[in-house]
Amino acid sequence: MDTLLAEIRACQICAAHLPLGPRPVLQASATARLLIVSQAPGRKVHMSGVPFDDVSGDRLREWMQIDRDTFYDASRVAIVPMGFCFPGSAHGGDLPPRPECAPTWHPRLLPLLSQVELTLVIGQYAQMGMLGVPRGTRLTDTVQRWRDYLPSGRLPLPHPSPRNRPWVMHNLWFEAELLPVLRQRVAAALTAPR
Repeated sequence: MDTLLAEIRACQICAAHLPLGPRPVLQASATARLLIVSQAPGRKVHMSGVPFDDVSGDRLREWMQIDRDTFYDASRVAIVPMGFCFPGSAHGGDLPPRPECAPTWHPRLLPLLSQVELTLVIGQYAQMGMLGVPRGTRLTDTVQRWRDYLPSGRLPLPHPSPRNRPWVMHNLWFEAELLPVLRQRVAAALTAPR
């Protein structure tokens, strides 16, 4: 695992396409029980080098009801985005994850996470990559079908970005039905015997 993580952190595969240059941001350990698959780091995370070190991370931890120490304990929580580097911005938001990243690294990394009990699949790009959801499906449709994915240990979520607050306000079932299950499953995964 350590050798592969060093190789990923030294990756230059799409350097020519990254406005701030490569800085792969992830956390993983063979003992992790919870896997968070997201889209790609934002500008702030690129600068700090710490996954979800922003308002989105605060909100995600609130949704999960876990503290920063637990969240950043790589022996318990793996954070593996679809793109490890900040892809740049356009039209008021971040660009999609670079297409080279997940096909290059996920097939080598994800099998090493054999202790994972629960995978949170955050945002449409992660859902396309991890759930096989076609591009035409709305994120709302995928997240509403969370019960279909849960038996396989995967839970689709919207991105916790502040830009998605209106989505949460218009989909009251998310906080009423899904968040309690998310919290229960996260707690169970993190306390499962090793």
